[in-house]
Amino acid sequence: TMLAPYLAEAIGTFTLIFVGAGAVCANAAFPQAGIGLTGIALAHGLAILTMIYAFGHVSGGHFNPAVTAGMLATKRIAPGKAAGYLLSQLAGAGVAGLILKAGFARYPAAVAAALGTPDLGLAVGPRFGFTVEFILTFLLVLTVFGLAVDPRSPKAPVGIGIGLVITADILMGGPLTGACMNPARHFGPALAAGHWANAWL
Repeated sequence: TMLAPYLAEAIGTFTLIFVGAGAVCANAAFPQAGIGLTGIALAHGLAILTMIYAFGHVSGGHFNPAVTAGMLATKRIAPGKAAGYLLSQLAGAGVAGLILKAGFARYPAAVAAALGTPDLGLAVGPRFGFTVEFILTFLLVLTVFGLAVDPRSPKAPVGIGIGLVITADILMGGPLTGACMNPARHFGPALAAGHWANAWL
């Protein structure tokens, strides 16, 4: 029982990276499937939506160090538990990245896409990239606090609202920065692909 929240954070983050970065890999490896940006955005949004409904009552459904940091800054989670969440999220992301590496190793296009590691698009400078990531992450965390934390909000659409803001963020920022919004989302594929360019973003 004590380990359940940490396991939930690991599984939820694993699902986001496996499905989200996996959709990027599948889009690169099988362009004829027509996944495209819309499919990639939906894959991320639906993965988060389902994990929030599956594990929100167990761990709060952070699945993102940025969300955990927000909860820590507002004293909604103890420092020790926040550290455990962070380690769980990175572990889940790392395992997902390594499984994607093993599965897509034979597809050069997926390998060339750094296994779905978010990165700056062509001709996108770091200053604009930082601005985009800052705003997209702000919108995500704002939505989490507005729907899941504020006691006045209706609780039924929490997963839908958070899944939709992630989908919308990726539709806008995907071509620019990869629309990461989540250090764990970058960490898993980057660890597996050894691609750390612009990791500071």
